[in-house]
Order: sequence, then C-alpha cells, then structure tokens
Amino acid sequence: QVQLVESGGGLVQAGGSLRLSCAASGFTSGYYGMAWFRQAPGKEREFVAVINWSGSRTAYADSVEGRFTISRDNAKSTVFLQMSSLKPEDTAAYYCAARGGMTVGYSRADYYYWGQGTQVAVSS
Repeated sequence: QVQLVESGGGLVQAGGSLRLSCAASGFTSGYYGMAWFRQAPGKEREFVAVINWSGSRTAYADSVEGRFTISRDNAKSTVFLQMSSLKPEDTAAYYCAARGGMTVGYSRADYYYWGQGTQVAVSS
C-alpha cells in the first residue's frame, strides 16, 4: 500500500522560504514520478511542480517558476519542494502526489496516490 506523508508547512512572511517534504512508502520499484499540487480556499487544486523518477526532468507552473525547486532523494524515498520568495498568493494546502512509471503528468487525473496535505500560509 502506497503512502505519502507531507511535512514542512507553516506560516511565513512574504519574501520568506519554506521547504516541504514528502516521504513515500510502499512502492515496489523506484520508477515513480512525483508532483506537488496546491489548493487555495475556494479554488481548484492546481499543479505546482513535477519530477520524474530519476530526478533528471522537472517542470513548474508559471506562477512558481524561478521561485520553487523540486528535488528528490531516492535513497530516502523523499521528494522536496523548496519555496523561496514566497507571496501571499502562495497560501494554500500543498499536496504531494505520485504515479508509477517513467513518465510525468501535469494534471490531477494523472496521479493515483495522494498525501494528506500540509498547510502553507504567507502573510503580507
């Protein structure tokens, strides 16, 4: 049974930084892509960043490009989201997602497994 557990959320002032972590367990192979999505109150869940199984390929939403960095440590089965230059509009619940295989996806429907979410609040 695949499980994803996020951590690292919190309250930060605008311009500050946070690093989110997502620990994965239950995969039978190392071939799985991982992504971060976020959902602000009253809004749809949206794509933030994705990384392929090896870490050789990443992609970002335009709104976070240049400010956020996704990475992974396969030895620890963990993916990270380093968030810098945070803005109040980054306030949301952040969700880790995973899918088996060597390809990546950019929509909610592409992912089979989800974490419980971690809250990020950015004050102005």
